Amino acid sequence: MMGSMAAFTVNDTLVKSVGQTMPLFQLVATRGALATVLVFLLARHLGSLHMNFSRHDKWLIAFRCVAELAATYFFLTALMHMPLANVTAVLQALPLTVTLGAALFFGEVIGWRRIVAIALGFFGMILIVRPGPDGFSIYAIYALIAVASVTARDLITRRMSAEVPSMVVTLATSLSITLAATVVSMFEGWAPVSTSSGVMVASAAVFVLMGYLFSVMVMRVGEVGFIAPFRYSSLIWALGLGWAVFGDWPDGITMLGAALVVGAGMFTLFRERSGHADE
Repeated sequence: MMGSMAAFTVNDTLVKSVGQTMPLFQLVATRGALATVLVFLLARHLGSLHMNFSRHDKWLIAFRCVAELAATYFFLTALMHMPLANVTAVLQALPLTVTLGAALFFGEVIGWRRIVAIALGFFGMILIVRPGPDGFSIYAIYALIAVASVTARDLITRRMSAEVPSMVVTLATSLSITLAATVVSMFEGWAPVSTSSGVMVASAAVFVLMGYLFSVMVMRVGEVGFIAPFRYSSLIWALGLGWAVFGDWPDGITMLGAALVVGAGMFTLFRERSGHADE
């Protein structure tokens, strides 16, 4: 799980670097094309390319792709204009938003302790994306919309049956993002790609594949309650890479907000693992 989080964060760093000279949708389309080919080859190698599941699951995959499209656009747009660590810290609220969403939409019971933890986590998010003199930055709002989109994606994933191969979902997601980005990029226009930019885009595609692969591998053999907290290691990578590559370091209030978000999320995951989710 830590390897998966490292791979995804390195991908974000590469995308943010290339995004300074390449239009967003051209970048997403190019990276997506490479990633889709790699995911397809991996899925075929694993023998996961089959559609032997219900129509209901196929609709869920389609809705999940739509949620992923929204998450990709809003997250990458926020990433291009906000420090890497800040955007990553906002995304650490996902265990909290998914828990709240499951309670609101699926009727899952959560106790008062987790409600308090969710409230503290949301307060931490406000500290991270706190408004300036002119109010909330539009890109901070984009980061929050990205969290909502990923939450919807994860809640949809929860409703899928066990018969749906993880690599089929990954391939469908990668292909849909690539096709959508390609269509939009035709209107946005393409810029010349330097050798260094091409290498970074190709490297980003490889790191995305590594992130998916490691995540799938660990989900097959690991206890979810034990491995989930290791997702927070992405914040450590984001802090280090943000400082080393972009010269960004969050201020004290942002660090406090990140600590609240991570602490609340860790507490929520601990309660779920210990079987006290409804207390």
